[in-house]
Amino acid sequence: MKRYREAAGLRAELSHFGPEDVAATARDIGVSLEELRFAVEKGPHAADELARLLKALGVDPDKLAHADPATMRNLQKVCLACEVKGHCRHELATGRAASNYRGYCPNAITLDQMFGPKSKMAKAPSKPSVAP
Repeated sequence: MKRYREAAGLRAELSHFGPEDVAATARDIGVSLEELRFAVEKGPHAADELARLLKALGVDPDKLAHADPATMRNLQKVCLACEVKGHCRHELATGRAASNYRGYCPNAITLDQMFGPKSKMAKAPSKPSVAP
């Protein structure tokens, strides 16, 4: 019920702006008008799972948003449209998301390309390996 009220409030808030203002807002944040409306319909917490998954993967979502805002927006768009949020929330709650997300997350390929062991953005080992 709370999510419904939040989404209804956002729709009402968006309706107070003229079409030009809404279009300008969409342009300013780098999304289409349809994507903005879709995001408003979903509510303000519709992509919260993404930030939690990034943290589980050892990635700071704020740093990613600052370093690569376009990629972060794309990840958020995919997360907004995800149809397995319940499964994702369960995996996050049980601490298994970092090892299991490839089996259900629509962002898995992008995340693996960005943060997988062979990616340029993967964390460097904390200690150099020492040969015996």
